[in-house]
Amino acid sequence: MGSNIEINDTLQLSSQQGFPVELSIDQHLQKPYELADVAGKVFKFANKSDIRIYKIPPVRNFFVENKNGKWIYWGLVHVLSIEHDYKNRTTSGTYQIIHINNPEQMRQVFALADQRTSLDYFA
Repeated sequence: MGSNIEINDTLQLSSQQGFPVELSIDQHLQKPYELADVAGKVFKFANKSDIRIYKIPPVRNFFVENKNGKWIYWGLVHVLSIEHDYKNRTTSGTYQIIHINNPEQMRQVFALADQRTSLDYFA
């Protein structure tokens, strides 16, 4: 017997899982969003595969968009709540965005924190 729980420091979401429709990478590259654009909003995510645990506020989690298998490091979030579905082995919850990277920071964070070139949206 055993259990498999994944501990994450990154909330990586596709649009189907709850990446905010308010954020568009194409628009951000033209005119960067600011935190004020999403400040105070609580977003939902759903059906992340596996049972996951995230860092608890005030500790940040990286916030990543999975766009067609490529990762975009948008900024930082606080994960506010988690719900585990043990039957389907999924994790859902809520989060708030606490920092938005400008386009240059997006590239820098990937280069410093990830470095898996096969996942780099900007490569």
